Amino acid sequence: MSTTPEAVGPRHPQPAESIHDQRERPAQRWWERARDGAADLGARWAFLAPGVVYLAIRLFGLLVLSWLSAANDETLRDNLRAWDGEWYLEIAAHGYGGVSDSMVDGYGHRSPETPLAFFPGYPVLVRLVRSFPGFGLDGAATTVSLIAGIVAAYGLARIGRSVGGTRGAGLFLVALFAASPMSVTLSMAYSEALFCALAVWALVGVLERNWALAGLCCAASGLVRPTAAALIGVVGLAALVALFRREDGWRPLLGAVLAPAGMVLYVGWVAVQTGELGGYFALQQRGWSSAFDGGVATGKFMLETLSENKSVLETFTVWIVLAALVLLVLCVRARMPWPLVLFAFAVLAMDLGSDGLMYSKVRLLLPAFPLLIPVAIGLANRRTTTAVCSTVLIVCFGAWFGAYALTAWSYAI
Repeated sequence: MSTTPEAVGPRHPQPAESIHDQRERPAQRWWERARDGAADLGARWAFLAPGVVYLAIRLFGLLVLSWLSAANDETLRDNLRAWDGEWYLEIAAHGYGGVSDSMVDGYGHRSPETPLAFFPGYPVLVRLVRSFPGFGLDGAATTVSLIAGIVAAYGLARIGRSVGGTRGAGLFLVALFAASPMSVTLSMAYSEALFCALAVWALVGVLERNWALAGLCCAASGLVRPTAAALIGVVGLAALVALFRREDGWRPLLGAVLAPAGMVLYVGWVAVQTGELGGYFALQQRGWSSAFDGGVATGKFMLETLSENKSVLETFTVWIVLAALVLLVLCVRARMPWPLVLFAFAVLAMDLGSDGLMYSKVRLLLPAFPLLIPVAIGLANRRTTTAVCSTVLIVCFGAWFGAYALTAWSYAI
């Protein structure tokens, strides 16, 4: 049987690959690998960025605190556990009934109920971490605050990206939060970092209509700080709005029921221990003169500070409060999601509307992080040089203010 040309192969075979093409292939493969590697590196950086930005700024803050501590003949360790930190560490170590009798309230008084003015969420976590091998009391407190701050950073990056529309807005929001005046307490044996983390993720839950997340985080925050009342109001109202609009089925009801659980549980327990229905609030007023007066005491303090010869810290405190009020107006004008604006307003109202220690006003503003969103968006839309230089100035001021308040300033924060 004869073999036809078709049986042997194609009539017009494909031309052989040129030497030039053979040389091109390795270069093309290298470029593709480099491009894929860069994409992987970019994805990893995008994941790690919020935590890295937060930790870098907080580390700088600790370096400044260490410097000012040495300049004032103090130790970094003592400053990180100062003031309320001593109460939390005592409660974590010994429970409410075992707190040392040397611990007294703002008037130098002490009763068996005095320690109940401090919520249990933070010291319980410190005690839990301390139970692991290798952790002392101070190390456990630092670890809880550190982890909580990182968790808050990822939630803030998510909110900033959602509201601002870019990843840069989210990272700038993290940076501004980590550099806020009195952000030093985020690294101390204080409950600020834990509460802010829970508040951030509760608001993430509200914005993303994840009602179980919102309710659980809000309930947990009610075991950490009384500021949870502001968060409970926002989560509860958002859930009611969703139910009224018949959105998400029965899930908003779950969020509304869970939200107040933690705070009701603790305040109710204190009522039983003290024999007073408003026992917790009575403790705060008797021991620290902390009661809602509609802002009369705060207004008087601000007017006196701006018209008399006051300290640097007092003067800056007033200007920071005024800046917070301006930022609230900007949040409204920017038409930010109403749960964020309402939460910031409620935190401001609770802080400025209460009597008590005026030098704590800036610290108590930390949970009002939505106020920073317009600034974060503005920085994200500026030139890189402008945005970086502005952020560096804010970071330096925040680090100095917190360190100065703990070292050169001789009163509680």
